[in-house]
Amino acid sequence: MKILLVEAFYGGSHQLWADAFQENSQHEVKILHLPARHWKWRMHGGAIQLAKQWQESGFEPEVILITDMIDLNLFISLSRSWYKDVPIVLYMHENQITYPWSPEDEDVPQRRDRHYGFINYASALSADEVWFNSAYHKRSFLEELPHFLRVFPDYRDLSTVKEIERKSQVMQVGITPPPFEGSPKNSRQLASLVWNHRWEYDKGPEPFFQTLFSLADQGLAFELIVVGEAYGRRPEIFAEAKERLGERILHWGYAESRTDYWDLLQRADIAPTTAWHDFFGVSVVEAMAAGCYPLLPNRLAYPEHVPSHCLYEDGSFGERLADLIKRIAWVREQSPKEWVQKYHWTDLAPRYDRRLAMVATGDHLAWRDFSKGH
Repeated sequence: MKILLVEAFYGGSHQLWADAFQENSQHEVKILHLPARHWKWRMHGGAIQLAKQWQESGFEPEVILITDMIDLNLFISLSRSWYKDVPIVLYMHENQITYPWSPEDEDVPQRRDRHYGFINYASALSADEVWFNSAYHKRSFLEELPHFLRVFPDYRDLSTVKEIERKSQVMQVGITPPPFEGSPKNSRQLASLVWNHRWEYDKGPEPFFQTLFSLADQGLAFELIVVGEAYGRRPEIFAEAKERLGERILHWGYAESRTDYWDLLQRADIAPTTAWHDFFGVSVVEAMAAGCYPLLPNRLAYPEHVPSHCLYEDGSFGERLADLIKRIAWVREQSPKEWVQKYHWTDLAPRYDRRLAMVATGDHLAWRDFSKGH
């Protein structure tokens, strides 16, 4: 079977996802992509260039897997002369209806942010099937969609929400685990903490580093690895953290290769997060795949990944992290790698393949009708 994978924001976790599926699928996967920059322009105009790429490639797919940062209807319209009604699956890495916009974004006070959410809604409405990367993402999008549509003046047609829900599936993001074991974690005396998220406000850097400042002032001994990528202006707390925690820092900044990245993760013991947004949490899952014990808020997609003892309630983060640092020997005896084996591409790629084959042949419609009646 021939699969056309279309990614308008080809970078970071989106690129890893696309490349890994292509590598692990049993089918022929052709990737069309644009660089991972100017995300708003990708949603407005990316379809123009990607439709042109498809035409120039001459590739004749049996099913299309296309991600959310694109205007699917514009893509279909521009491809109509060679489109041939190929079934389309829309993969939702994120969505702009429930994504927390930065308060500094100039589109928010002008209410222009709604346009990007509407692109996601219209794309989901047009796709033959919609895949979400977590049950939380699927639930939050479908629950918020009626409220989103009610802001428009008329012809809101809320029944379309049920239509999207009926064709929605959960297909998690796959990961490729590290190819080597790295150095034994228990060979070091001090607990090592890691931040491996984007350096942006929605990942909660302010409460994260403020908590570390407090624990350091209390005299707790720990080391720190800060790795990740900054898009545009980074929160000021990062500069303060580098100065105040300097002597504890083992690494600071972007990892130049995936090998370096995995090596850093495998040097860490604990992967805490204070993020207040994550539709899936690739960085958290990768940290666990490298053997880091996670400390995650009891919300978002995190409860889908880990046992309850890895979750904390809001307000208890500092206390829970201090306890783990003091019990580092116990932490190192845990087996977080086992909790994320279900996300390995060796297991997920066959699921993708089977479902895409069903969509390509129309069997997904029979399955959906059957399941609805039972």
